[in-house]
Amino acid sequence: MLLISTSGALGRYIDMPVPVIIGFRAIFAGALLFAFCKWKKNSFQIGSKDRATIILSGILMGLHWITYFYALKLSNVAIGMLSIFTYPVITALLEPILLKTKFQKIHILLTLLVLIGIYFLVPDLDFSNTYTKAVVLGIISAVCYSLRNLIMKTKVSSYNGSVLMWYQLVVVSTILLPFIFFMDSSGITSQWFPTLMLALLTTAIGHTLFLGSFKKFSITTASIISSIQPIYGIIIGMIFLGEIPEISTIIGGVLILTSVVIESVRAYR
Repeated sequence: MLLISTSGALGRYIDMPVPVIIGFRAIFAGALLFAFCKWKKNSFQIGSKDRATIILSGILMGLHWITYFYALKLSNVAIGMLSIFTYPVITALLEPILLKTKFQKIHILLTLLVLIGIYFLVPDLDFSNTYTKAVVLGIISAVCYSLRNLIMKTKVSSYNGSVLMWYQLVVVSTILLPFIFFMDSSGITSQWFPTLMLALLTTAIGHTLFLGSFKKFSITTASIISSIQPIYGIIIGMIFLGEIPEISTIIGGVLILTSVVIESVRAYR
């Protein structure tokens, strides 16, 4: 979670078009993970019946990253990260539907708490306001991330987590490669180091560790554990970017994260 939370500050800091950032991120991380998997002698063999599912998860991962980074560009680290952190509750609502687990009525109350939190994040319902657009994009990103995690839960026991992450990065790289050539990607010459850190720390290591945790936890539990991520991210943003959250953002964030903590205690019991 500490490694993944660097995405907020890096997403704000790197000055390139979002599809270009994500494209380079996927390519760099894919190369690093491929070398790691070769070193660990992991098998890249994927059953034919699982290929479509893994491709879909890669598309969802790409959509999650793109909408999240646009949310960061339109607002700040706090708004961007807190808006996507609606995903643990979204996951709790979707898991019974997609994985046929037992539905918990308390999740309805937690969803209401999250919606109140979102109300404090959104300054008004005017879609010309960049913060409103950022929150909407963050929620779309959260839905994509929840779906991707639920899909991967069905496959993670059969394959190595690093290999699954590599295949998703291949999908994202393939889709976004044209954007690198047709959009302004000249910034990579001066921004290669933060982009490499985004690929190595946030993506190759952070997301692989998170995906590997699915072997021990339900997706909902893994999502709950990750609730520390926006707190790490906001602190990193304060230190390196000087972004201090507004009071309304703090209130909204507390409500959203409270819902995650309540679910954490309930799940633990």
